[in-house]
Amino acid sequence: MSEHIKLIGQNRKARHDYQILETIEAGVVLTGPEVKSLRLGRANLKDGYAKPKGGEVFLYEVHISAYENSPLHEQDPTRTRKLLLHQQEIRKLTGKIVEKGLTLVPLRIYFRDGKVKVELALAKGKKLYDKREAIREKDIRREADRQNRGKR
Repeated sequence: MSEHIKLIGQNRKARHDYQILETIEAGVVLTGPEVKSLRLGRANLKDGYAKPKGGEVFLYEVHISAYENSPLHEQDPTRTRKLLLHQQEIRKLTGKIVEKGLTLVPLRIYFRDGKVKVELALAKGKKLYDKREAIREKDIRREADRQNRGKR
């Protein structure tokens, strides 16, 4: 069984704004035109988040552009989409979100063996000073790499 992954989109800003504690893969319930639009790479995860509700998990504010050749042009591109997870995973995530005040953030959306999957991260929001510190460390690493390259 070969595993083929085709990346559609990713949320780079999430790694900057949140401290990623754990990741989990989930399927997404989509309409046909949405899948066709995703095949063209038309997805934006920037403002997206997931939240458990009534024993299920839903994906909010993920923008999937309308497919041009679809008769369903009036469909909302940021509609709420159900995520496919096992009950055990949902209970575990709900417990962590309620107990520790964590957030579910989509990191990537991709095709795995022809099925649309979303990589969700159990994340904790960073404070402004944490973000500044991360940028400072990144700059220091980049400068050290630059210095090392010059010595060869």
